[in-house]
Amino acid sequence: MAQLIPITATILILFVLGHGLGAGLALLNPAAFERYATALHHAPWLLPLEISLALVALGHLGLSVQRLVANRRARGMVAYSQWRSRRGQPLAALSGRMAPVSGALLLLFLVVHLAQLRWPRPGDGLERQALDLALASPWALLLYVLAGVALGLHLFHGAESLSRSFGWLDEHNATGLRLAGRTLAAVVGGGFALLPLMLRSAVALEVAGI
Repeated sequence: MAQLIPITATILILFVLGHGLGAGLALLNPAAFERYATALHHAPWLLPLEISLALVALGHLGLSVQRLVANRRARGMVAYSQWRSRRGQPLAALSGRMAPVSGALLLLFLVVHLAQLRWPRPGDGLERQALDLALASPWALLLYVLAGVALGLHLFHGAESLSRSFGWLDEHNATGLRLAGRTLAAVVGGGFALLPLMLRSAVALEVAGI
């Protein structure tokens, strides 16, 4: 059962990477983004993929909550005495203790994101326009940025946790694996946090005729 959490996490990380590459086209090449979105929307495997991802996400959420409750019961009423890591890694400690919060924020973002861009799904050639309209709301823009930060924190903690769960982490490769995981967290989290801001800036420049 414990192995299911890193397995579901791996599947979700792969999805996030693929989704991020596709979303990046909205900024780099809007025409290519519309072609990509149209092809994706008409793919016969999209609905089974969405259902599978939903089941994986629900499984990851349920298992994570179950483990959180079990850990708190095992710890009893003893509170954390400090917010810094015993290994001298305060960010690692913070990301671990903030994992439930970052996960909840990502869940909120997912609900809002799907309501804006999935139900109903934009028509062919209107995906970028729908994205721009979604980001026109300051509250939605703030949520998208905070979700990127939450994703980075979640990955920061999850990458090392995944390595430990699969038995990859040892004294010989710990430094390299941690660096790789934290680089992934910074790049993916930073990318998702910056993308909505850059899209809003691009729209403002287009409106200004620059």
